[in-house]
Amino acid sequence: MLSFGVAYDHAAPEDRPKYGALNYRRRPVGGAPRFGSAHLRLRRETLARTTFCYPDSVLDPGNFGTARAMALIPLAEADRTDAADPLDDCIEAHVHGPVRPADDAEALVLDPCFRGTAVEATAAGLGCPLEWHGGFRITTAELRRHPGYRGPEFVELGLSLARNGRLDPRMIGEASRTGRHDEQALKRVWHYLARYGSPDGAGQPPRGRPA
Repeated sequence: MLSFGVAYDHAAPEDRPKYGALNYRRRPVGGAPRFGSAHLRLRRETLARTTFCYPDSVLDPGNFGTARAMALIPLAEADRTDAADPLDDCIEAHVHGPVRPADDAEALVLDPCFRGTAVEATAAGLGCPLEWHGGFRITTAELRRHPGYRGPEFVELGLSLARNGRLDPRMIGEASRTGRHDEQALKRVWHYLARYGSPDGAGQPPRGRPA
């Protein structure tokens, strides 16, 4: 995580940067599906107080930008190869100052597996429009095909959570609320779903370079 020098040493928590991603590929599931099935799509006006880096800040990046001075997209495109993990295909964003859904978000975009649930009811109270993407889901047969991605133990955990031959985000969330599973293990199950069960192919390796 970036420190931003001494700029936030004495800042209140709500004033510290909010981390997200630049959805430069305009994917319906958002710019960083490795972090969850839902995302806030922020208004254009927030760009004026947003900074960016590539790669992710956990990797100690040396490349930074703003909306007016952005050379990060070509770097991300150049790294987009069949050997790269598609879930790492992310230009990190930092929104400085508060992020209030009612004022700063065009929409909260949810997975349709949450229709009619408490998640939808809570989302409806945030004051911004609610939208739905195509839905993450993976079959148990597809899950079994990739034991080497995060590890066979996480495939087995995913299989134990699946119902009627498929796994979706709601099932992983329900497993988390039971308190019976390690959260890091569930995160790795989510990585399987995000990479191999994306509704728009966001988790799949590219088929050649984009035009």
